[in-house]
Parts: sequence; C-alpha cells; structure tokens
Amino acid sequence: MADSLIHAAADAALDATDDPFTLRSRAVCRGIGRLFARNDIWTLPEMPLRNGRRADLMGVDAKGKIVIVEVKTARGDLLGDGKWPDYLEFCDRFYWGLPPELDRKVLDGEDYRPDCCGVIVADEYDAEIVRPAPSHPLAAARRRVEVERLARTALRRLLVAADPHCHSWGSDLAG
Repeated sequence: MADSLIHAAADAALDATDDPFTLRSRAVCRGIGRLFARNDIWTLPEMPLRNGRRADLMGVDAKGKIVIVEVKTARGDLLGDGKWPDYLEFCDRFYWGLPPELDRKVLDGEDYRPDCCGVIVADEYDAEIVRPAPSHPLAAARRRVEVERLARTALRRLLVAADPHCHSWGSDLAG
C-alpha cells in the first residue's frame, strides 16, 4: 500500500506541470535516484535546509554520510547559480547533476571548486558519476542532526501521502 501511495504521489507531481525545465529536472533526479539506489544511497527531493536553501536531492549512504545533489538543466541556470556553496555545510559529499546534453566544462573552473564537487550526468533512465565527489566529513553531531531532519521529513511526506489531512501537523519541518 505504501508503495502504491508513493507512486501515485510521484505521478501526480509529474502531471502537475508541463514546464520543460521542471520535467527535465525531474528526469535527471529520477536517473540519479536509480544510480544511488543501486549503490545503497537513498535520497529525498526538495529537502529544505536550515539556512533557508532547498537541496534538489539530499540523501544518506550506507555509512550514514550525507550526499547533496544540485540539479541544473540549462546553461544559464548553471552559470547564474551563486547559492550552491551554501549547501556544502550540510553534506559530506556534493554533486552537480546534469542532463547529458548540457556542457559541463564550466564545472572544471575554479569558481565551481572541482576539488570539492562531483559531477553526475543523468537522464530519466539512469545516471553516471563522471567525477566522484571527494568526501568532506561533517562533524558527527552535525551529521546526526541533519540525518534526523532528513528522516523526519521523509516520514512526514510518507504520512501526508497516505493521509492528506495530516499536512499541517508538525509544521516545524517544511517539506
């Protein structure tokens, strides 16, 4: 039953817009989700962070390390993104997620700190890590807080998918 609720919510979200950029972003997230799932990394889309930012994908690997992916589907969006360094304090590894047709050469530039950022190329079916993200470990206490926030947000979303009347309860967790 929970599985069918998750699929119904995902289908409804896809039907909610026909904006090509939004659809392309969701396709990239789906491919990355499949890659990560095969590697025992479980993610949540649109995860609010405590600094007011929202990670496109945030997840936890089998060792409890936090991964954030910032998805870009248009060159202008990639070049104009100045907020991505704000994500680094909330993860052990950071990736850029891009569709195959987007030129990723800019990510090799100093402004995009290739020393701390990985790159994943994805479509709606699968993904490939083209540059691994180096690990920059969070302090254990910080990681615990972030993993707990991620878990509580995921559980809240699952409950609201099953019972929409619960949507306003526990509003201390946006998402």
